[in-house]
Amino acid sequence: MTQPPVTAKSLDATSCHVCGLLVSNSYIRKSSSHCPRCDAVLHSRKANSLNRTWALSLAAAILYVPANVYPVLTLISFGRGTTNTIMGGVIELAHSGQWVVAVIVFAASVFVPIFKIVALLFLALSVQLKMTRRRKERTLLFRFTEFIGRWSMIDIFMISILIALVKLQAVATVTAGPGAIAFAAVVIITMFAAMAFDPRLIWDVEGSDNDG
Repeated sequence: MTQPPVTAKSLDATSCHVCGLLVSNSYIRKSSSHCPRCDAVLHSRKANSLNRTWALSLAAAILYVPANVYPVLTLISFGRGTTNTIMGGVIELAHSGQWVVAVIVFAASVFVPIFKIVALLFLALSVQLKMTRRRKERTLLFRFTEFIGRWSMIDIFMISILIALVKLQAVATVTAGPGAIAFAAVVIITMFAAMAFDPRLIWDVEGSDNDG
């Protein structure tokens, strides 16, 4: 029979969410609620973690629609204005022969946001349903989602600058469109959603993995 995983909670301890130091709860009760290594405030679990993750992830999913439907920028050159959505920018890059850049922009601005939203919703749902299988894999999924979220703001700058370079002529003005605002909101909200989710909740469910 597979033994249940050893967690900080099962050891009557709390893991610092900043430096990862494992601190005994007896130390917290007797001495201080701050981490002795980095002085961060210790808490067994993030308050309302699941509710905040659900709310922020769903908000990002809703905003993702206008982010892709509305133009991310408007370019005015010699009195003539053109607009581009995210996919329109990818198509422009592909038509200009910059296939590698088009793939990078597509991955960063289309695939990655969808991946982050779906991953966070899946993680929240798995905790809500008290799933016990694949806990290590789900923890790694969260770490990866959290990692790529740090680079998400590159997306909006990349597509704006690259489309401008493709279409820019002698005299031109580039202004951000409503799609850019919605997309930036998606990026920021998913970053906050990842910060709100507490991966320790994955390990709180009693039971053992049956993955062999």
